[in-house]
Amino acid sequence: MSFTVFLGNLPIWVTADDIKQWLAADDLVADSVKVIRNHETQESKGFAFVEAPTADEMAAIIRRFDRAPLEDKVLRANPAQPTKGAAGLAKAGAPAGPGGPGGPRTPAGGARPERRGGRKRDHEPKSAFATELAKAL
Repeated sequence: MSFTVFLGNLPIWVTADDIKQWLAADDLVADSVKVIRNHETQESKGFAFVEAPTADEMAAIIRRFDRAPLEDKVLRANPAQPTKGAAGLAKAGAPAGPGGPGGPRTPAGGARPERRGGRKRDHEPKSAFATELAKAL
């Protein structure tokens, strides 16, 4: 079981060592800290992942850093979500669809739904900003 904290809205100068020092100053424990960087420029993308050894330690890290001020920013800390690719992978022992493990699956009736030209865009926007953006496009 993974106890990973997403730590966001970091200034670009923050390093993994900085986060480790902050954790140590508050007697918090992390198995690892990874600041996510742009592959080309090596500049921080403004977020990091902190792996905690236990659920209690994860909760303590979140309490410490969520909404904490740092310079002119307010940090965000919450349990990390699985990556988009990991959610669609077939689990061991699960029946695989026609495309093999992790491949496309057919509905119970066996017929595949028709796909036309990529993403489906006829759904309703989820926010007022999205609604206004949709009107502009």
